[in-house]
Amino acid sequence: MALWDGVRGRIGRFKRYVRITEADEVARRYFVMNAFDGSLTILGIVLGTSLLRVREPRVVIGAGVGASLAMGMSGFFGTYLTERAERTRELKKLERAMVTQLDETVWDEASSFVSIWAAFVDGASPALTAFIAVVPFIICHMGLIGFETALAASVVLVFATLVFLGAYLGHISQENIPINGMRMLLVGIFTALVIWLLSEKGVETAAALITSTA
Repeated sequence: MALWDGVRGRIGRFKRYVRITEADEVARRYFVMNAFDGSLTILGIVLGTSLLRVREPRVVIGAGVGASLAMGMSGFFGTYLTERAERTRELKKLERAMVTQLDETVWDEASSFVSIWAAFVDGASPALTAFIAVVPFIICHMGLIGFETALAASVVLVFATLVFLGAYLGHISQENIPINGMRMLLVGIFTALVIWLLSEKGVETAAALITSTA
């Protein structure tokens, strides 16, 4: 019973801090922006290694996991330091307006909370979306599927993530959800096309087309 009361108390404080700092809006922005970054980054890694004719799943896994960790660490610490500075500035402005110190008050605790919460969301979202796209290559490394199947599955997962993010934005803005999902998907397809065009194979194809039409 005491344990349950403690959990309820923590949940209550969490909700109160979110309400005071509007942390839900902050976290929502960080989640979408950085999940989007993570998806496109891993798409570039997957397609880039494939276009270089890499057929070793462990190479893609290493690059993908490394990118996931780097984005996660960068997102967490960068956001924490930035949010902490912004929240400290806002707290000091509030102190001047109220002509009193707010140390160890609910506003001080909420300010510290939102910095950590935003940093967690910022760091976790790109790392999670990037890791999802690496999962097929882990399965491939276990010998359960072929490399080409893993490549196709990874790209599909990235595109599905982009559609989900677009649909989520459509839900938030109360706009057309399918259209918003398709917009995000088009961004992913455009990114894949640019990567392909800049690759050796893409350059060779473009040169062949130019030569044939000359």
